[in-house]
Amino acid sequence: LAPDEYTEVKRCIAEANNGRIPLVLGLGGNCTNAIINKIKNEDLTGFSAILSVVPYYNKPSQEGIYRHFKAIAEASPLPVVLYNIPGRTGVNMSAATTLRLAHDCKNIIGIKEASGKIDQVREIVSSKPENFEVVSGDDGLTLEFIRNGAVGVISVLGNLFPHEFGKMVRSALDNDYNTATLINNKFKKLYTLLFTDGNPSGVKCGLHALYGINNIVRLPLVPVGEQTALSLNQALSELKDIE
Repeated sequence: LAPDEYTEVKRCIAEANNGRIPLVLGLGGNCTNAIINKIKNEDLTGFSAILSVVPYYNKPSQEGIYRHFKAIAEASPLPVVLYNIPGRTGVNMSAATTLRLAHDCKNIIGIKEASGKIDQVREIVSSKPENFEVVSGDDGLTLEFIRNGAVGVISVLGNLFPHEFGKMVRSALDNDYNTATLINNKFKKLYTLLFTDGNPSGVKCGLHALYGINNIVRLPLVPVGEQTALSLNQALSELKDIE
């Protein structure tokens, strides 16, 4: 989006939400100073927190990651949620670094953890401050993450099935793992298919099939291939009666 389009979309989202639920704004990158300048000049009206990803491409050390997020936390007027996704950034933020940030920076309030490492989640949960929360960043592992102390998920699949996927999460949080497992098992094909040709191309294809939303993505992303689209449509048709 162009800067003026981005500003207008952000304003419309905050206005439509009207404080009903907390909104988190993604502000990340691989230049610490650029992110800090963005935070200082950003209109954060209507937003409750910032989500910031581990720096990508330049593959900083754990000390570099720590100093990066510490500087962001010191500059941010809003609470900060860390985002660890080594499959996209090229470097994993260790549990030790996450815990160091959680204990040293009072306005770092949680992490979207998408390392795929159950042991890492378990380590963070066991030693974190009380006011620091762990949420899953991987739909397919959300149930296991909750079993190990996560409190929810920032979901891709939830855009397609918000009620049903939400029911799985709430059931797990209520220790009703029988219900949660039944729902989770129904989604297993989608957990894979939504990422076969990349995200968000997969979920955009699903949104088009279910709700008629335009199947358009911006380069370098492209729509999913024909075979993936066929497989996705088949999987979606099998889930019509999921409730």
